[in-house]
Amino acid sequence: MKKPSKSLTGTIAKAMICILLLSVVTTNFAILTLASSLNDAEAVNVSGSMRMQSYRLAHDIQSDSSLYYLHVKQFEASLYSPSMLALQAWDVPENITHEYYQLIYRWHDLKKVLDGNDRAEYLLLVADFVDRIDHFVLNLQEHSENKLIRLAWAGGFGLGGILIVAVYVVLFVRRQVVRPLGQLISASEQIQNRSFDVSVDIRSDNELGILSRAFQNMAEDLGKLYRGLEFAVNEKTHKLQHAHQSLQVLYKSSQELAATRISHENFRAILTYIYSVEGVVAVELKVDEVEGRPWIATEGQFTEHPIHTKVLYLDGQTLGTLRYQPGLPCPDEKLIDNFVLILARAVYYNKAQRQSEHIILMEERATIARELHDSLAQSLSYLKIQVTLLNRSLSKEMTDLQRSRSQVVLNDIRTGLDSAYTQLRELLTTFRLSIKEGTFGEAIAEMLHQLDERTEAEIDLDNQLSSLELGANEQVHLLQLIREAVLNAIKHAYATTITVSCIEEDNGFVTVKITDDGVGFDQNTEKLNHYGMSIMQERAARLNAQLTVNAEHNAGCEVVLMFQRSKEPQSE
Repeated sequence: MKKPSKSLTGTIAKAMICILLLSVVTTNFAILTLASSLNDAEAVNVSGSMRMQSYRLAHDIQSDSSLYYLHVKQFEASLYSPSMLALQAWDVPENITHEYYQLIYRWHDLKKVLDGNDRAEYLLLVADFVDRIDHFVLNLQEHSENKLIRLAWAGGFGLGGILIVAVYVVLFVRRQVVRPLGQLISASEQIQNRSFDVSVDIRSDNELGILSRAFQNMAEDLGKLYRGLEFAVNEKTHKLQHAHQSLQVLYKSSQELAATRISHENFRAILTYIYSVEGVVAVELKVDEVEGRPWIATEGQFTEHPIHTKVLYLDGQTLGTLRYQPGLPCPDEKLIDNFVLILARAVYYNKAQRQSEHIILMEERATIARELHDSLAQSLSYLKIQVTLLNRSLSKEMTDLQRSRSQVVLNDIRTGLDSAYTQLRELLTTFRLSIKEGTFGEAIAEMLHQLDERTEAEIDLDNQLSSLELGANEQVHLLQLIREAVLNAIKHAYATTITVSCIEEDNGFVTVKITDDGVGFDQNTEKLNHYGMSIMQERAARLNAQLTVNAEHNAGCEVVLMFQRSKEPQSE
């Protein structure tokens, strides 16, 4: 870690040491000054008493006092007292020490006078000696006052220095500590509020400057880390939402397989779920059919970008294809594969359901055919036999006129029975029509192949219908109507080419045409109920269709069936 070029603690410590030194120096100076001043006061008192003692000696000389010698000793004791001897110290000014020495020298001179025979001379010299003592006392007093003045100045300078240093420390701490700490606290509150774009404007090189730069770098790192974690959390959340959406659409798509009857509407619903997956721009489902137009459904708009194709494959059968165009973000490949499996199962179950419906319908019709054959057909055969026997018995017993009249009635009965028997046979043949294939295209191709073996005419098929959108009854009625029309062309038209076309428009309008190049017939002279037209009209009515027969003599025949395909399966 880089050491600060200007230590904050060092600066504050220096200021504190400076204050301490100023305090110690001022205090010591004051203590020393006061201590020395105590001796000065005593010296002033002693020197002051020496003036009184000088005049007392003069009075003792004049009065010839017996205490004269005692007073001389007391004067010398005062002159050489410890407080007076202390004036010889190094801290005492030289002029005071010099004057003290002069007083001693002068006393020695006066003492000689006092010890001599002429003591009266002392009276003449005492005034000058007292003046010297006064001057000495005045100097001592001035010296003591100067000490007190110096003490006052020293205390003032010390206190002023301490105040200056204290003000400097306060301003320094305010500028270098309080303000940076305030910025750091504000930055901390911003970080607490998840705002990591903090700016700490501290340009000093001390500890707080280093701390602020480290704090700002930490805030930047925390911001990057927080944004990284936030991005990771958002990404995980998005993935979880995407997984939830995927599971939801897969669940909804799987529910479509639970429908009682799977139809093209279920396929469209699954296709809509695939299109709702994030990253899927467009999707197309193509269900293949043998001998028929494939069923195609699309969601979205395909562009020139790459398109992915998945094959619907189940139980060894190729059922169709799923084409989709990925976008950004790319959809999950496994999710698309699951959709492909669901669609493959849906198409497979749809084919199985339609084949099962065909089988059930054919079994019902075969049962009806057997019942008709065992009941009505037998009854008609019996009636034909009875009419023949009646004809024979009438011809033997009646007259010619009666026989002729009865013959007319019998012929009409025979004709009616023959017609009823013929229609019953056609009806039984129709009911016995077998549809084992799962699709309409396969069924019509197989049916026309069987009819093609019974004629030399060429039968052409153009089937554009998708059995996925045709109900089982619609397929049966269409197959039977086409079979009836083709049989008419084979039996009665003597055609060389028979063309069957089944076309569906985009709006669901279906047109079925059976055209032949045979002999045709005149619609004005022929009965339309002939050639099984009544049965064909009945089947057209079941489909809510319009049946039109266009024919001319020697110009072939065209049977046109037009109807709107129903969205719901029809019931018989």
